[in-house]
Amino acid sequence: MLQNPETLVHEALRLDREGRVADAIAAYQRVLSRWPGLADCWYRLAVLQRQTMQFEASLASYQRALDHGVNKPEEVHLNRGVIFSDYAHQYAAAERELQAAIALNPDYIPALMNLANLHEDLGRRQPAIDAYERVLALDGTNAEALARYANLKTVERCDDPLIERLRYAIGAPGRQAAERASLGFALGRALDACGAYAAAFDAYSGANRDSRDSAPPDATPYDRVSMERLVERLMQSFAAPRRLAASGHSGPRPIFVCGMFRSGSTLAEQLLAGDQRVVAGGEIDFLPRAVREMLAPFPESAASLTSTQAESLAARYLKMLAGFFPGAAFVTDKRPDNFLYIGLIKLLFPDAQVVHTIRNALDNCLSIYFLHLDQRMSYALDLLDTGHYYRQYTRLMAHWKGLFEADIVEFNYDQFVHAPQAAGERLFASLGLDWHDRYLAPAPEGRPIRTASVWQVREQVYRRSSGRARHYATQLGALRSYLEAGG
Repeated sequence: MLQNPETLVHEALRLDREGRVADAIAAYQRVLSRWPGLADCWYRLAVLQRQTMQFEASLASYQRALDHGVNKPEEVHLNRGVIFSDYAHQYAAAERELQAAIALNPDYIPALMNLANLHEDLGRRQPAIDAYERVLALDGTNAEALARYANLKTVERCDDPLIERLRYAIGAPGRQAAERASLGFALGRALDACGAYAAAFDAYSGANRDSRDSAPPDATPYDRVSMERLVERLMQSFAAPRRLAASGHSGPRPIFVCGMFRSGSTLAEQLLAGDQRVVAGGEIDFLPRAVREMLAPFPESAASLTSTQAESLAARYLKMLAGFFPGAAFVTDKRPDNFLYIGLIKLLFPDAQVVHTIRNALDNCLSIYFLHLDQRMSYALDLLDTGHYYRQYTRLMAHWKGLFEADIVEFNYDQFVHAPQAAGERLFASLGLDWHDRYLAPAPEGRPIRTASVWQVREQVYRRSSGRARHYATQLGALRSYLEAGG
C-alpha cells in the first residue's frame, strides 16, 4: 500500500495537463480522500469543478484549499468571487471574497479590476471609478483599467484631457494590439460623445483592426458561406414544429430574450425585472454549452433527440434556474444569440415564450461595430460582415416566426424609446403580465446589470442611440446599399 501521495498526485496532474477533466477530477478526489491536507490538490480540483459547472462543489473545494493554507490565497478568494458573481448571482458574497483578496494583497490588480467591474454591474459609478484609479495608481500603463475608467467618465468637449490621454496611451511604445483595441474603443466613445463623428469612426475602425490582430487562435475569421450553411441546416433540421418535452414543469418559468446583440435585449430584460415575480437571469450560457457539449453535431442531432433526452435536458436547465434563483416565478434568459436555438428551445419547453428584440438595422450594425466584443464574434469586426450576419439573422427569424409566431413576442427598441409606456404595455400584455408605469423608472443601484450598455439602461429613457446612424451617413454608405440590395 502507498505510504505517500506522490504517485497519485503525479497521475492526477498528468490527466489534468492532458485535458482529461473527468478523469482528473476523479484522481484528485482519490488523493484527497486519503490525504485531505493537500491544499494545492484542492485548488486544482476546484478549478476543474468550475470548468464543468459544478459550482457548489468548486466553492467547497476552494474553501478547503484556504483551510489548508494554500499558497497565494488571494487568488482563491478571487476565483470564489467570480463564481459568486458570474454563476451564483450572489453579489454580496462576491464582494466579500474580492475584499478578502485585497485585504491579503492590497496591490492585487486582478481583484481590484473585478471589484471595479462588480461596482459597475451594480450601478455604483463612483466606487468603480475609485477602483480603476487605484489600479492606475499601481500601474499607470494598464490599458484595460484606463479604458474602463474612460468609459465611466462624461466627455462633453473635444478638448477634454481624457481624449489626449487615450491617444497617448494608444501610441505608447510597446503597446500590444489587444491593449490598443481596448483603448481605441474607449477613444471612439469619447469622440462620439463630443460630436467628433468622423474622428470617432476612425478610432473605432482602428480598434476593430487591433482587435482582429489580437484574436486568439480559436477566433477564426468570419466565414459568410459557413454562416449561410448554418442557417440552412437549422431551417432543415427544424422544418416543422415538434413536441418532445412535456409542459408544466415546476420551478421558475424561463422567458427567453434574444435577437441581435445591441438590439435592446438588456432594456427588455430590465423592464420585465420590474415585476417582482420576474428575476433577470442575464446571459445564461446553458443552451450554447449544451449545443457544443451534449448535442453535437447540432443541429442535425435534433432529428434523433428523444422525449427522454429532451426531458432530461429541460430538467437540468430548470434545476439550474431553481438553484440560482430560488423562489422566482419567472427568470429571463437574456442570451441574444439564442435566436439560433429557438427551434431547440421549443423542443425543450413547448410553452416557452421568446421575446425577440429588434431595432433599426443600420443603428444595430453600427452599435455592434462600436462595441469591443469577443473576437470569436468575428462578424463584428467588419461592417459588411456585420451586415451579412444581420441578413442571415433576419432570414432565420422569419423561419422561426413561421413556425412559432404565437410564442414569439417582438420588442421594438426604437418604438420604446419614443413611446415607452405603449411599448411596455404591449410587451407585458403579450407575456400575460401586468404592466405598471413604475417599471419605466431607471434600474436602481444594487440591481445587477451585466451588459456593455449598463449605464444607458440606468438612465430614465436613453434615446441617443436611436437614429445614431445619421451621424455616420458617409461611413455607412456601403452597408446601407448592401442591406437594401438584399446581400
